[in-house]
Amino acid sequence: MLQFPADPAVHLAVGTHLAVNPLDASSLLAAFGAFGIAVVLFAETGLLVGFFLPGDSLLFTAGLLCVPGATKGPQLHLWQVLPAALVGALAGAQVGYLIGRRGGRALLSRTKRKSLLEGAARAEELLAKYGHGKAIVLARFIPVVRTVLNPLCGVLEVPVRSFTFWQVAGGAVWTVGVVLAGYGLGSSIPGIDQYLLPIIGLVVVVSVLPIVLELFRARKARRHGGDV
Repeated sequence: MLQFPADPAVHLAVGTHLAVNPLDASSLLAAFGAFGIAVVLFAETGLLVGFFLPGDSLLFTAGLLCVPGATKGPQLHLWQVLPAALVGALAGAQVGYLIGRRGGRALLSRTKRKSLLEGAARAEELLAKYGHGKAIVLARFIPVVRTVLNPLCGVLEVPVRSFTFWQVAGGAVWTVGVVLAGYGLGSSIPGIDQYLLPIIGLVVVVSVLPIVLELFRARKARRHGGDV
């Protein structure tokens, strides 16, 4: 017969793990800790199915949770979070590139998700406008684009050595920078726990802002083109 533990705290812990919300950074970190960071970033940057995952808010929240006593959430440690974030983001990007080399264009052409198709178009624009190096670094800071640019680089046969160098540089700046931003804010503002949800919401808005601005710019350009 299946028996449940008598301790209510254990019941709560079991329930928390069963009710993990993959779109909620706090829920993921509470359930899986630093290991969850590596898995989420690997999926977001390496697998097209991970485009919806909360990379920016996950890194920022993880930085906050590394400050002792700053929040009521799980206690994390920088010496665990930073390596986990780097491994997930760098390995994911490299796997995404290899997927692109072996059929990424076919995968993108079969998808019906508008966000992925728009992300692919934006990624191609970045590559054409800025060149390989700058585009690969910039894409790290743009949700969805960072998911599709890696396989797209493989499709376009960006030299593997060039791609690896720039994705490592961009991945390191992105992961370490966002984690340390969260850690710095948590260290400098007492009682930040009560502002946690608004701050995470702001991070999400800021991370999505480049996409919104670019869509607005593209729509405006099409409108002016039609007027001509």
